[in-house]
Amino acid sequence: MAFIALITGASSGIGEAAARRVAREPDARVVLVARRQERLDALVGELGGAPRASALALDLTEEGAPERVLEAVQREHGELHMLVNNAGASWRGRFGDVGWANVERHMKLDFEAPVRLIEALLPLLRETAAGLGLPAAGAGGRAPVSIVNVASTASRVSRPGAGSYSAAKFALAGWTDALHAEEREHGVHVGMVLPGFVKTEGFPAEELVSRASTRWLVTTPEVVAEAIMEAGPGGRAERYTPRYYWIGAAARTLAPRLVRRATAGGALSTATNAGD
Repeated sequence: MAFIALITGASSGIGEAAARRVAREPDARVVLVARRQERLDALVGELGGAPRASALALDLTEEGAPERVLEAVQREHGELHMLVNNAGASWRGRFGDVGWANVERHMKLDFEAPVRLIEALLPLLRETAAGLGLPAAGAGGRAPVSIVNVASTASRVSRPGAGSYSAAKFALAGWTDALHAEEREHGVHVGMVLPGFVKTEGFPAEELVSRASTRWLVTTPEVVAEAIMEAGPGGRAERYTPRYYWIGAAARTLAPRLVRRATAGGALSTATNAGD
C-alpha cells in the first residue's frame, strides 16, 4: 500500500531533508510544495520522478493556495497519510523598529498558512484514516495517518529581535496541542517538532559554528527530518531537536528571570533560524 506524504517548504533545508527521508520509506509517494519550481523539479528527479515524487510550486500565503494543494493531492493520489507543515521564515527586527507589519507577515506564513492548509486537507486525512479502520490515532505507538507541524524552540523561549517569529511559533505550538487532542478520535495523529538552531541555506550558523562554546547548539536538517518521522508515523506528541533543548523550555517555566537574562545578550540574542 502506498504511503502518501505532503511536505511544504520542500525546496531546501529541513523540508528537502524531510522529503529525502520520507522517500526512503517503503512505497512512499511524496508531494513537494514550495515556491521555487526549479529546485522542486530537481528534487523530484532525484527522488525518482512520478509516481514516487511530484511538485507543486506556489506561495502558501496566497488566496486559494490550500485548495490548489488539495486538488493536486486528490487528483494524483486520492488519499493522504502524512502532512508536514514545514514552510516558514524569520525576519529579524525589534518591535520598536519594525512594528506590527513584521508581526503580521510572520503570522501569515508561520501560523495562518499551516492552519489554512490543515483546514483544507483535514477531511482527506480523516477519510484516509477511516479507510484504514483506525479508531484512534497513535495506537500501539504508531500513527498511520499524521500531521507534523514544524514549530521551533522559539515556540517556548523568545529572544530579542525575534519576537515576531516567536509570536507566530508560540501560536502554532498552542494550536497544535489542541488539534492533537481534537483529532485523536478521528484517527489522525498530530505531532510537533521544535528545532533549535539548524544549519541551512537561510541560516548558515557561521557565528555559532565558529566557536566551540556554541557549536553544540547547532544541528542539521537530516536530524530534524528523523524527528519529523518520530512525530509523524512514530506517534510522538512532540520532539525537540537537539533533544536537550527541552531544558530551555523547562527553564523558561521554572526560572523565567534566569532565561530572560541569558537570552538578552550574546550569540543567542543575535542568531536566528531562518531554515524552517
